[in-house]
Amino acid sequence: MNTLFTCADLELQLARWPLQQPNHSLQAWDAADELLVERALPALQQLTTAGNTPRILILNDSFGALSCALGNSQQFLVQDSYIAQQACRHNRQQNGLTLAGITELTSLDSLPAAPDLVLLKLPANHSYLAWQLAALSKVMTADTLLLVAAKAKDIHRNLLAIFSQYIGPTTASLTLRKCRYIDSQWQPGLLRPVLPYPTRWPLPETGFTLVNHANVFARDKPDIGARFFLQHLPKVSAGQHIIDLGCGNGMLSLQILAQQTACQLLLTDESYMAVASARLSVAENFPDALAQCQFVVDDCLSRQADASADWVLCNPPFHQQAAVTTHIASQMFYDAKRVLKPGGKIRIVANRHLPYRQQLAKCFGNCRQLAANPKFIILESTKRS
Repeated sequence: MNTLFTCADLELQLARWPLQQPNHSLQAWDAADELLVERALPALQQLTTAGNTPRILILNDSFGALSCALGNSQQFLVQDSYIAQQACRHNRQQNGLTLAGITELTSLDSLPAAPDLVLLKLPANHSYLAWQLAALSKVMTADTLLLVAAKAKDIHRNLLAIFSQYIGPTTASLTLRKCRYIDSQWQPGLLRPVLPYPTRWPLPETGFTLVNHANVFARDKPDIGARFFLQHLPKVSAGQHIIDLGCGNGMLSLQILAQQTACQLLLTDESYMAVASARLSVAENFPDALAQCQFVVDDCLSRQADASADWVLCNPPFHQQAAVTTHIASQMFYDAKRVLKPGGKIRIVANRHLPYRQQLAKCFGNCRQLAANPKFIILESTKRS
């Protein structure tokens, strides 16, 4: 894995998070990071020369490349991802950069007023992009410099229209290293759309209402894998401790609460918006069960105690940002083995083509298939004594 980031006379050591990743072709930055750094450093120097302490706002810095490149300046880092926060802390520390000037903000926090410089890495989710641009439009001024870069293939007319709706007149540069800059000028007095988030929608055939913030997967209907999983959830007993790992909007947990309101539920995800959505979904459908539910933002199950759970339920991802990878699922499985009690079980839904049966068998020493359809399988492993 290439960990040496060289750009604009900088040399930084940058690692992806989590650190133990089998795909050594992946790195902790891309060409869009390089383009942003090349424009941001001269702008920062000019702002500093003017005798000010510039307020820098960085959004969606997946592994801290932008934060590290801007050194020990005053920075506000906005992330929806707990993993991205961990990566940024790690990479700043390994490059000898202080955390003293860093203010970490989640996707649900208010943005600082009147930033001098804004660096935005384009998120894949356009609903989340609109959410961020709407928030930016409330704090930007005519003096705010907004720098945006993304892969050229991701920049199209509809995307530029979102910038025009919330910021102002917007154009895109020519392609550089398969990326493009987006130039968007803040326009005061622009009539900006009102966003509907969090949204509410019915879960078919259940009577439940699901609540979704802007950056949560399946924002208006369940994905087909989750729908299949809902048909094959385990029967749980009163007093059992159930973990909904990668909980999203809490869809699986609602079904568990419907069959057993006397269980203890942990709903956890690496997305702040997902965990907030899950809390709202439980409050909407089972308000009396809130006291027996925990809602935790985590890197898989890194913050959970050993041998503490009876069940782990999971619809594992097979990508990290734009990279297709199974290492997150593998980490979920090994974390689940540590956290499960002897005799405890993990049950997952997976695309048939993914190697999760082999991974579970390697981790637990056993794996059985409970159900299948043309696209998905339901797998279960037991933690032996």
